Amino acid sequence: MKVMIVVTHLLGTGHLARALTLARAYQTAGDEVSVVSGGMLAPVLDRGDVRLVQLPPLRSDGVDFTRLLDTDNAPASSDLLGKRQAALLAELHSFAPDILITELFPFGRRILRDEFRALLEAAKARPARPLICASIRDILAPPSKPKKVQFADDTLSAFYDAVLVHSDPELTPLEVSWPVTDTLRPLLHYTGFVSPPAAGPHPQAAGAGEIIVSAGGGDVGQHVYDAAVDAAAKTPHPLRLLIGGTPPPERVAKLRARSPQNVTIEAARPDFRQMLYHAAASVSLCGYNTALDILQAGTPAVFIPFDEGNEVEQGLRASALAKRSGIAQLTRAELTPDSLCEALSRVIAAPLRDASAYGFSGAERTVTITHNLRRTQ
Repeated sequence: MKVMIVVTHLLGTGHLARALTLARAYQTAGDEVSVVSGGMLAPVLDRGDVRLVQLPPLRSDGVDFTRLLDTDNAPASSDLLGKRQAALLAELHSFAPDILITELFPFGRRILRDEFRALLEAAKARPARPLICASIRDILAPPSKPKKVQFADDTLSAFYDAVLVHSDPELTPLEVSWPVTDTLRPLLHYTGFVSPPAAGPHPQAAGAGEIIVSAGGGDVGQHVYDAAVDAAAKTPHPLRLLIGGTPPPERVAKLRARSPQNVTIEAARPDFRQMLYHAAASVSLCGYNTALDILQAGTPAVFIPFDEGNEVEQGLRASALAKRSGIAQLTRAELTPDSLCEALSRVIAAPLRDASAYGFSGAERTVTITHNLRRTQ
């Protein structure tokens, strides 16, 4: 089969990472895949093994998802949006997918509703209509207004055959963050968590005995790095700060200038997942992919969920995971050097978790579910 996955990451890179993990699972099953990305370039995620079609890129203005910026940090023009839509439709018609997956939409990315609706209308009108699915993570941004739920329901009714929820309903059912209406309920298919295969230990044991501090692939998390640097002198472990996104050089220079000798600061590394197996602990935000990486490796962890702009997704996830051994949650308001040191001491001393207790085969399960739905369409 031919599978087209459409994704636009606006702040971090987690949405694109999950889409690429799904794409690789489809390719392993023998499918031909096209991932259409509308966010900023993310070279660290592109291994060159998946067909990746880049639309004219956009990002949000920080946590203001109602304001889209181009690569020059200027407001997205109507011309740019028109070029995106034309490229998206051209890929649909040239690739001719049997399965079309939209990542997050219609539960999010409403600011891009015009290009998504044009895509869905064109897909529905094709002589060989593809199976149309929405792909969503475990926790969504809870709707602030009833009209957002209604928009999702109306769009699902008009175009969609399935909603793929990449979660374990026993741990984080969709109801935790989004109303499951009579329209939505019959479309739901829980896949389990979508994660790449376990990375396994690092061949050089990089990160051994260290506290690894990260903040995902976006340009956020400065407060996490600041607190870690200030706590460094109070912990017996060396710290390694992995800086994601495209930080200005002066930002990194300022961190280095005030860091004690037990702190290493470098750019985000592609071997991060392997390093977690050797680390004394992890300090991070609580995005979907990072949380799964830590669960897979069994690393003691302190999550400091991203909560700017009234974001609650990561806080809900962190609260659920903090019930597990060796995991602690600190809100931004609670974060101080002392509170971070105390939380690190607690998770490092806790009994090790059994990583095999969690299901990480969501990508393979997604392939099976959608193949079966397509064959019975």
